[in-house]
Amino acid sequence: MQESEILEFKTSTAELKEAIISVVAILNKHQKGELYFGMKNDGTIIGQDISDKTLRDVSQTISDHIEPKIYPKVNKVVLEDKSCIHVIFEGHNVPYFAYGRAYIRVGAENKQLSTYELKNLILSSNDEYWERQLSDKAIGSVNVQVLKEYMEKANEAKRINFEFVDVRSTLNKLGMLKENNLIRAAEILFCNDNSLDVQAAVFAGTDKITFLDIQQFKGTLFELLVKSEGYIKEHMNWRANLTERGREEIPEVPIRALVETLVNSLCHRDYTNPKGNEIAIFKDRIEVYNPGNFPNDYEPQDFIKGEERSILRNPLIAQALFLSKDIERWGSGIKRIYEACKQEKVKVEFKKLKSGFCVVFYRKQISPQISPQISPQKLTELESNILKIIHKNNAVSRKEIARELRISEDTVKEYLERLKIKSFIRRVGPDRGGYWEVIDKNKKNENDR
Repeated sequence: MQESEILEFKTSTAELKEAIISVVAILNKHQKGELYFGMKNDGTIIGQDISDKTLRDVSQTISDHIEPKIYPKVNKVVLEDKSCIHVIFEGHNVPYFAYGRAYIRVGAENKQLSTYELKNLILSSNDEYWERQLSDKAIGSVNVQVLKEYMEKANEAKRINFEFVDVRSTLNKLGMLKENNLIRAAEILFCNDNSLDVQAAVFAGTDKITFLDIQQFKGTLFELLVKSEGYIKEHMNWRANLTERGREEIPEVPIRALVETLVNSLCHRDYTNPKGNEIAIFKDRIEVYNPGNFPNDYEPQDFIKGEERSILRNPLIAQALFLSKDIERWGSGIKRIYEACKQEKVKVEFKKLKSGFCVVFYRKQISPQISPQISPQKLTELESNILKIIHKNNAVSRKEIARELRISEDTVKEYLERLKIKSFIRRVGPDRGGYWEVIDKNKKNENDR
């Protein structure tokens, strides 16, 4: 290997600052490249000592000293029996700056840009959003059913005036094709196999030390919205009000605020960041995080007051969600979340983080008698699955249920208690050696044991 306009060698991480300048120079010229630590300029492999901390420090230093931020892949590799660090990087938000200065790659050298050259770079750079770049997915990768359902929603909302005919012509009318190929926005919206994912977890306390359940969701943006909403609904508390019209189930966090938050988290995330979206349910709060930094020089309060217009990171994805009425109005999301929570007296916080943006809903303290009663007559999907396993098997254990459903035993224990309170199951025999059985609702004289 030899150094080139997209490949840089450094003898060790002692040259990290010079390496960062090379990364910026390559990005400003080619928008992607590679870097190795542990190699001389002529390609001679000398290796270096590498620990997990070394890899973390390289990744963190690159993120801290390059603007706009990039998120490189940093790995240890073994070349000719010597350990080296391999860095793969990519970015399309030209121009990039290292330590406040811009550079350009010329051959295997880095040249600092003058004010005039920087101006020309800005004017001539491909100011193209990530979502408009060509996808590596074929049109055949599109989930046709998801696209058809999207078109039905958009037509019902009366925000488009054409119907689904076939995948290619429909995507073309939606502006989701370029040079007759899919763009990345179409990949995120309509392809099951894409870079988007959501990590969801329930924690036992107020920190991330012990989790009761953890899931990873993959699929189209629309599928992730459904899965994410269902997950939060399933794991948060509900209470029931008895009215003249019957039983009314009330969530501890307004559903319209949750839905708006989830849509915004997927719509406004930074898709150049490989980190996924996150849902974290704690004992005292529910957090929805996305790796998309809040616009510079703005505060959430500016949008709550309605004084600022929307700043779109992914305008094409936002437009698609607007057409299907998943987004009602641009720039109104934070205000709608705030107003919905204010009406239900739920405390909500909008947190600007270095790594992204987080909406925090603080959970209401519901009395123990009500807390487990999510819905006495309505079963969640997980409860239904547990009930089916108990009905099908004799003396099935928590461990066996957990293994079959691929969830933790603590989660099984929690849901068994819920089913017991809802009078769907009962305990037979002692705590040790006993078992759960499904209650036959037709046996009126049977009592829970």
